[in-house]
Amino acid sequence: MSLSLLDWRRRVTSLYRDVREEPSPVAAWTRWQAGRAELLRAHPDSPLRPGGALPTYAPFDASLRFELPLLPAPPERWEAATATDGIVLFERIGRVELPELGSLDVWWLESYGGGVFVPLRDGTSGASTYGGGRYLIDTVKGADLGGGENGLVIDLNFAYNPSCAYDPAWACPLAPPGNVLDPPIDAGELAPT
Repeated sequence: MSLSLLDWRRRVTSLYRDVREEPSPVAAWTRWQAGRAELLRAHPDSPLRPGGALPTYAPFDASLRFELPLLPAPPERWEAATATDGIVLFERIGRVELPELGSLDVWWLESYGGGVFVPLRDGTSGASTYGGGRYLIDTVKGADLGGGENGLVIDLNFAYNPSCAYDPAWACPLAPPGNVLDPPIDAGELAPT
């Protein structure tokens, strides 16, 4: 085991810090795309297979950026079975309500240090986006757009493919029923080619 995976996580954390500090959402999104492309193209721990195509993105849509309060939700435990990590445990800590789109459960990862996790599957999943869904927030890996003390920034333009979308050797918890939106969300990373 080398420290290259630690370097990957540090770079992701740094990228999201830079994105949070950028006052323009469009400039932040552009910076994020360039940072993801560099990591996927050049980092030794990239899930992108040699010769694989870099992700493409739907156009930025300012109406898909929200700062939302964390709303109460009944406690629920989610046990995500993975081939490489065994059972990954999550506890629902609340939900966010996306205007005119629906609600998404907000999960707390109970293993290795914990973190907030918000996956998404929507009407584009399996068509123009990865069938298993995408991630919006995964704080254990540094993917965090910020928010106030009682809320989260949910920007669907930053929806990204999990590593397993690029290489089946990676194990990824996929969106459970409380993280499925019926309408198509034409934003974020599109399906890998």
